[in-house]
Amino acid sequence: MPQTAQTLDAAAVRSWCARALDALGREREEIDAINVYPIADGDTGTNLYLTVESAARAVETACAEDASDAGDAIRAMAHGALIGARGNSGTILSQLLRGMASVLTDGHDGDHLARSLAAAARAAREAVAHPVEGTILSVAAAAADACGSGGSLVTVARGAYEGARTALEATPGQLAVLERAGVVDAGGRGLVAVLGALVEVVSGEAQVRPPRPAPRPIADEACGPEDGPAGPAFEVIYLLEAEDPAVERLRARLDALGDSLVVVGGDGLWNVHVHVDDAGAAVEAGVEAGRPYRIRITHFSGATETRERMQRAVVAVVPGEGLAGLCAEAGATTVLARPGEPPAGGELVDAIRRAHAREVVLLPNDTDLRHTAGAAAEQARAEGIRVALIPTRAAVQGIAALAVHEPDRRFDEDVVAMTAAAGATRYAELAVAERQSFTSAGVCQAGDILGLIEGDVAVIGQDLTTTARTVLDRMLSAGGELVTLIVADETPPSLATALERHVRETYLAVDTATYRGGVGAPPLLIGVE
Repeated sequence: MPQTAQTLDAAAVRSWCARALDALGREREEIDAINVYPIADGDTGTNLYLTVESAARAVETACAEDASDAGDAIRAMAHGALIGARGNSGTILSQLLRGMASVLTDGHDGDHLARSLAAAARAAREAVAHPVEGTILSVAAAAADACGSGGSLVTVARGAYEGARTALEATPGQLAVLERAGVVDAGGRGLVAVLGALVEVVSGEAQVRPPRPAPRPIADEACGPEDGPAGPAFEVIYLLEAEDPAVERLRARLDALGDSLVVVGGDGLWNVHVHVDDAGAAVEAGVEAGRPYRIRITHFSGATETRERMQRAVVAVVPGEGLAGLCAEAGATTVLARPGEPPAGGELVDAIRRAHAREVVLLPNDTDLRHTAGAAAEQARAEGIRVALIPTRAAVQGIAALAVHEPDRRFDEDVVAMTAAAGATRYAELAVAERQSFTSAGVCQAGDILGLIEGDVAVIGQDLTTTARTVLDRMLSAGGELVTLIVADETPPSLATALERHVRETYLAVDTATYRGGVGAPPLLIGVE
């Protein structure tokens, strides 16, 4: 029997964020595909993913500091969503989480959850200048109504989820643009995914998500002549430090400048979202109200850049400063992944922008970054950048891809060549076990040397060099022409020397290339091509 939770403690909040992020990662592309309102720009799933990613990162930090304090975890979730909110739906979701936090910090049982959902629905509706039915607001209100006066945590969560699902199916009948496109509201569907993750956490049972029919093409039918003009040209989002009276004046001014106005937050920190034709005026209004920062301006039609872009660039995530230098020398824009701190989607989007190219090849170099990298690629595509994501799972695969990169080649041909080079590279890593645990190679103790091949523990040893040699022999037993060794600064230099000698003496037709990983890299990365 699955274990059911009685209270939403810090561990449950942490798990909720992680499961919601995973659910949005799986459904991101489908949600993007049905995004027709308020602008058919195909980025709602991506924006929701990036918003929840920011919330999850904040909760991880809070739980690391004090894993027993549910209030801190809940406040961190709301604050993280606020500062990382993306797009119209992401901004509204951040206000929903803030509304929930205003109640859940006082109690964590089912009755408090029911009241928190009601507070969330009210707060979100108040934050939108002109609420529209058939959107995430309707789904949030239905979720709150379905909870009744409360009950057990599981009962309330399930009630909210089922109420939201029912309301989601009704959205095409409430909003004509959805009905014409044959889709449900994209933001509402994202909220259903978030609530489904909550049910999984508190009930211990996975939710069965029925398959949905593919939406009809929306480019020609989502907006007809009766819809009027296509809408403002720019989306403007920024964080704002300002007092309440100044924010009220800002709302009135932005409402006159454009539409889709959402202002969320409080206690001196706000997230402002608006669609306008005059992006400069929207930012100037923020300057008059307080201190705007993290300003993001997106042209919905991908207008021409004010300065010339280069044709193509590569963005690579790397686990050490030495590799960052190596990839930079090869012409790549790099994002550093520090130990235990994988880059957020916003960092990847910023790196893609920083590359300032019309075409970008993105190398995440980590299996766990697949959803984050996918969301970042979609965000960049919405800004008019052509992005190809090559699903590299390790830094050595990224190096192999970068080695065959030719910017003068046709984009598709370059991507195919880089993908083939990465796919032909098997990878391994040496790590030090932090605690006793069960692995696919047996039980390891704290301090043991773990040899991971393709992500799975294959060898457990006590000596770095002996374990590395065993891993290398296993990899080369399947053949290979080139061994790439990436050694961290903290690893003894004698390790690379010993492995190079072993390959030279044992595998006569195999070449070896060694690079310094720098500070923060794993002790040893191995690639075999």
